[in-house]
Amino acid sequence: MFPREIYVRRRETLRKSVKTGLLLFLGNEESPMNYPANQYMFRQDSSFLYYWGLDAPGLAAVMDVDSGTEILFGDDPTVADIVWTGPQPLLRNKAESVGVPQAMPTAALAEIVSAVVQRSRAVHYLPPYRPENILKIEKLLGIHPSFVKGYASVEFTKAVVAQRSIKAPEEIAEIEKAIDITSEMQTYAMNAARAGMIEREIAGAMHGIALARGGDLAFPIIFSVHGETLHNHYHGNVMQNGNIVVNDCGAESGLHYAGDLTRTFPVSGKFTDRQKDLYRIVLDAQEKALGAIKPGVPHRDIHLLACRTLASGLKEIGLMKGDVEEAVAAGAHAMFFQCGLGHMMGLDVHDMEDLGEQHVGYEGMQRNPQFGICYLRLAKPLRPGFVITTEPGIYIIPELIDQWKAEHKNAQFIDYDLLERYRDFGGIRIEDDVLVTETGCRVLGKPVPKTIAAVEAACAR
Repeated sequence: MFPREIYVRRRETLRKSVKTGLLLFLGNEESPMNYPANQYMFRQDSSFLYYWGLDAPGLAAVMDVDSGTEILFGDDPTVADIVWTGPQPLLRNKAESVGVPQAMPTAALAEIVSAVVQRSRAVHYLPPYRPENILKIEKLLGIHPSFVKGYASVEFTKAVVAQRSIKAPEEIAEIEKAIDITSEMQTYAMNAARAGMIEREIAGAMHGIALARGGDLAFPIIFSVHGETLHNHYHGNVMQNGNIVVNDCGAESGLHYAGDLTRTFPVSGKFTDRQKDLYRIVLDAQEKALGAIKPGVPHRDIHLLACRTLASGLKEIGLMKGDVEEAVAAGAHAMFFQCGLGHMMGLDVHDMEDLGEQHVGYEGMQRNPQFGICYLRLAKPLRPGFVITTEPGIYIIPELIDQWKAEHKNAQFIDYDLLERYRDFGGIRIEDDVLVTETGCRVLGKPVPKTIAAVEAACAR
């Protein structure tokens, strides 16, 4: 937990951004895996953490914009609870620790909300993503569950997105803690992977590093010789010489801030000539993208710069042809790069995705429906204090080749005969986490080998 003054200041800033009404915050509950007493590791809602700082289940809070009242709701542990969990802070102590003057039992929340509704005052809530919180809102406000998300407060959501998007120094320090752990996970994998090992042997050890450093995973590890599957969480393949591995992993710090790094390395310790060719193209795209990051530049423009760089490199080795600008405008590069260049990062690895990508990444801009760029999570102009990922890639997906080739799609820009020779190639992704500064950007955390020579040296047996 940060010092209490930070949470007080955050709430004061938020109060000034919403005109009137009651702001309702619902913390998360425990979530059972297969029966009630066997629960997943608890993870607090990120917006609740940001404003209230309390990493415990069963909490809610309200802020009255008009009166300035703040109340924390929850229940003190019983002796029966203490038998299983040990002594826990009382609710009033939790409230005091984050500068909240009032604490009330959970049952009082309904009375407070009802009184506000009866006076025809607005009750604002954020889009819920857990079923139990949808049902809580149904009970509190009488909204049918199927309409709860649709009635979430746009004003409240936009205010939270605007505030959480700009990372304070203490947040950046916490993000770098997570990235430094992630760096250790990455370098471990490069050094430890061997032909004949199963992917899960490395993925499991990386998870252990995150736990041992006082955190956990920010998202399930992607570690696979089938890196052409963008979010491949299967870890059952046997690694062989000649394979390249996409390792996309991220630790979460003790305060739940995320890291997210990707490296691609050869199982044998040496890239083949063909792997080097495509790796250089991806690295060039990332370097050009990083060089273009600065305040005021729309991130969609940086994404398109990376796409043109990828297409130019692919043209040089014969996989693409024709005019590069026209190829990218037609979406032909999406045969090789099907996703967006990056996303916001903070308390969530895809920061604030629960609040809606349109609010977080587009801010009034229209999403391009074209395949590939339609998956771009962040398009709006960059601002100092944003923390974003920069992660171009090349992914050779046999099923996509078959579909486009049968349709003769973008045949003027893609050499399908040559592409057939790459069907079993896999994928390459290179990703770093970046802070947008007043003049450009800064790559966060300890450096992880990225050039071909440095990666091969890190893989040295």
